[in-house]
Order: sequence, then structure tokens, then C-alpha cells
Amino acid sequence: MKEFSALVRRHCSVFFKDKSVFFPSLITPLILLFLFIAFLGNVYRDSIRSVAAGFEISDGLVESIAGGWLVSSLVAVCAVTVAFTANTVMVQDKVSGARNDFLVSPVSGRLLALSYFVSTYLVTAFMCFVALGAGFIYLGIAGWHLSAADVFLTVLDLLLMILFGTAFSFAVCSFLHSQGGIAAVQATVSSAYGFLCGAYMPLSNLANWLRNLLMFLPGTYGTGLTHLHLMGGAMEAMRGEGIPIEVVQGMKEGFDCTLTFFGSAVPVWVCYTVLAAAGVALLALCVLLYLRPHRKSLDKNDSLMV
Repeated sequence: MKEFSALVRRHCSVFFKDKSVFFPSLITPLILLFLFIAFLGNVYRDSIRSVAAGFEISDGLVESIAGGWLVSSLVAVCAVTVAFTANTVMVQDKVSGARNDFLVSPVSGRLLALSYFVSTYLVTAFMCFVALGAGFIYLGIAGWHLSAADVFLTVLDLLLMILFGTAFSFAVCSFLHSQGGIAAVQATVSSAYGFLCGAYMPLSNLANWLRNLLMFLPGTYGTGLTHLHLMGGAMEAMRGEGIPIEVVQGMKEGFDCTLTFFGSAVPVWVCYTVLAAAGVALLALCVLLYLRPHRKSLDKNDSLMV
């Protein structure tokens, strides 16, 4: 246990001490939040007002709903993209030969792999909760309509999404053996994941066939949960301003607070089940990667497993 704790601390320390990786990872979510507010805020405000056309809705409530969308989209994307950045420690250790040094010590390959996984989860969680904290501050300024249950469920959503993101990135990075490889994967995930999970654009704006196709991706359910818990309170407050429940329900569907799969609404418990099952399945895949037989080689850097 001491060896495991020491390895986890070492991996986390290496990440945080590498200023070229740590600072960009820390400020990128904050920059994204600013860019969302500055350039996309008006787009979502106009969309909210168009959905509620014919009814009076206060500016504060519009700000709260738009802010909930922006913050929920931000944390949903960060849970996966930051995990790939955190996994650079594992890839760099392969490149530098540090991993081989660990393997010639009494530390087992499986313990080393587990330490990488846990350190990636912890680093990703730290970054994501910094982003969530900044998001809560923004929502407090824009208009706070979150209950204690909403905050708790948002934290639960984020923890599950970080598990999914960590397992997903870990499984992919297990096959990478160069800094160029991890850089290429990071660029691909950062540019595409937000669109695929419905963070940058509501799935309701897409064609039916594409929306149904994206519903097979676990990240879509996690994003839907964060939308629901960060926007749901403000949307329910619309009823207090005389907005009919049909309009509120239509807005929930339009902003992916209520997901549909082939025309049927997806219950919240199904979203949690899919997200948790995906995280566990990817974690099991990671375990299998390290339990599979491998050829003997003088260069142990060819495999992550002993």
C-alpha cells in the first residue's frame, strides 16, 4: 500500500510540476467558459426567448438557463478531454524509460498501472471541480436556481463522467508509445468530443438519424444529466412566471435536459445506468489489457503489463 500511495503521489506531482501541461490544463476550462459566455451566450439567450415566444420571461431567468447550459457543457467536455491530458504522465514515462525503471524494481506492473489510473482520476477530478467551481460562481452572478439536490446530483454526474473519461483515455493511451501519439489523440478528442456528446450543440438540432446514432455513445447521457441538473431548476422556475408546462417541457427537450431515443424519452435512471455501466466496462477492458498474455521482450516498453 505504501508503494501504491507513493506512486500515485509521484504521478500527480510530475503532472503538476510540468508547467507546460498543468497551467494550460487549468486555464483552458476557464477560457472556454469565458468564450462560451462572450460568443455563444447571446445565441442561447435568443433560443430561449424564441422557445418561450408569446410569454413574458425575465432576463434573470434567461441568464440562469443560458448559464446552466454553458456550465454543464463545459464540465461535460472537461471530464473527458482533461483525462487525456492527465494521461500524458503515463505516456511520457514510456518515452523516457521511467516506466522500465519502475518495472525492474519490486513494484508489479499491475500496481503501476493502477497507480496511473488513480492518479489520472484524481488530477482530472481536481481540474474539473475547479471548472465547476468557476461555473457555480458564474451561475451565482447570472441567477442561482439550484437546489441542494441539484448541486449534489451535479457532483455525482461529474464523478461518474470522470470515471468514464479516465477509463476511456486510459484504454486508448495504453496503446500509445510516443508524445506525438498522445498529442494527436488529444487534438482529435478535444475537437470532436464536444460535438459528439451534445455539449456544443443540442442534439435536438440534429437530424433524427444522427441524433439516434449519437445516443449510442455513453458520453451523451452524462452530458444530458449535467444539462438537467444545472438547468432544470431554472426551467421549473419558468412556471412561476406563468409559462405553461408544455412550453417548459418543450424547452427541456430542446436543450437536451430530456433525452429521446428513437422517439422515446430516456428516464434519468437509464442515463445513470448507461454512464456507470460504460465506466465499469471500460475499466474492465483496462484490466483485461493488463492481464492478457504478452510476448517476452527485453524492451518492456512494448507492453504496459508484466
